[in-house]
Amino acid sequence: MRRILVAIIAAALVVLAAVLIIRTNRFHSRQLAVEPIPPLLLDTAAAAERLAGALRFRTISNQDSTQFDAAEFRRFQDYLRTSFPRLHARLGREVTGGFSVLYEWRGSDTTLKPILLMAHQDVVPVEPGTEGRWTEPPFAGRISGGFVWGRGAMDDKGNLMALLEAVERLVGGGAAPRRTIYLAFGHDEELGGTRGAARTAALLAGRHVQLEYVLDEGGAITTGLIAGVTAPVAVVGIAEKGYVSLELTAHATGGHSSMPPAHTAVGMLSAAVARLEANKMPRAIRGATAAMLDYIGPEMPYSRRLALANQWLFGPVIRGSFGATPSGDAMLRTTTAPTIFQAGVKDNVLPSTARAVVNFRLLPGDSVATVLDHARRVVADTQVTVAVLGASATEPSPVSPTSSEDFAVVQRTIRQVAPGTVVTPWLVVGGTDAKHFAGLTSNVYRAGVGVIGPDDLKRVHGIDERVDVKDYARTIAFYVQLIRNSAF
Repeated sequence: MRRILVAIIAAALVVLAAVLIIRTNRFHSRQLAVEPIPPLLLDTAAAAERLAGALRFRTISNQDSTQFDAAEFRRFQDYLRTSFPRLHARLGREVTGGFSVLYEWRGSDTTLKPILLMAHQDVVPVEPGTEGRWTEPPFAGRISGGFVWGRGAMDDKGNLMALLEAVERLVGGGAAPRRTIYLAFGHDEELGGTRGAARTAALLAGRHVQLEYVLDEGGAITTGLIAGVTAPVAVVGIAEKGYVSLELTAHATGGHSSMPPAHTAVGMLSAAVARLEANKMPRAIRGATAAMLDYIGPEMPYSRRLALANQWLFGPVIRGSFGATPSGDAMLRTTTAPTIFQAGVKDNVLPSTARAVVNFRLLPGDSVATVLDHARRVVADTQVTVAVLGASATEPSPVSPTSSEDFAVVQRTIRQVAPGTVVTPWLVVGGTDAKHFAGLTSNVYRAGVGVIGPDDLKRVHGIDERVDVKDYARTIAFYVQLIRNSAF
């Protein structure tokens, strides 16, 4: 019997090995074979100077709406008119929400659905007290060491100006698109886009416009960020996470701190927040993250490729390995992040209430309702209320297809202007204005060709935001080629 059992186990292992190898050998590359295009002849220095000029405008989105500087946005838009005269003479232009801008470059074939290319005008504030830590002042708009420095260089005036440079060049060369092209530049993306992009989307919907595809910020060419892939990897967002903040409020008897009750408001609230951190929502490989693994897996060494080709067996190992870093974990689950804790007015007074805010970024497949239900079950304390904070909650976006010709156009264009780059779909863990246009097309993508390495992640919304002049020139070339591939 022992020999029979050993023989059965051995046979099972042989079958298992055969299945693993066959599935791995069928795990083929999804990269498109394309020919690189000739370099775009461009006055890079002049283009960089125009970007530097754009960074000098303090088009800041503050949480306090009373600090909105309308005059600065108007000055910035006047600067765009002066900098790109041919575009403004050729394209239609209208304003939505007071300060967001929609351009229309009308095509000759009205049977073709338009495309919408996006960026945003607003930038986040510079954290008070950090100005002196910048290599170049954040709003000086300086070019130094091969970089354009300043708030908004990466997020998102670099894209906005590159788009305008591309269209100005095409218009100046007498180009006439067959397909209509829209350019949409929101003014409150950093606050959710409800007054800008959302109203632009509503305007187009009211005109019964159906779009072929939307392309916004949210992607880049990454280096050294995806373990196991030595080539540069361009990530193209096919979905973005949702957003909700929950307010936790603990109620208890106040009074003198010399006679505390068994459980104080601060203690109960601290325990509730600790339970949420200890009991996060589960990891899952699905949607955009599953698509990403399908695209990068074939580009990895054999051992990693074998695991990714056989997730039915190695799923737990993959989730553990991929989720070992904060950035990887964010792609696998709805994240839990306590951000505010408030209680007390004096060191010897027991507060009767304590308040905390916990921010969640929702994985597609989860919802605001499921997060709220999860939080209430985990807190499980009748003296701690849990409620959605404010009206800024958004559901996760739909997942756009990678099988569409529109995704292929984006992929092809990236590989034309950045030869040797691996292109993969991914999940945008932040938020963009693109989500507001999901009702006008199922093809909503987020891409870019600026290079981001491990040291660059902290520059977005942080200190020393900058863009490489060579990357900026390639971004202009990317938009020129994308428009040619899509609309001519």
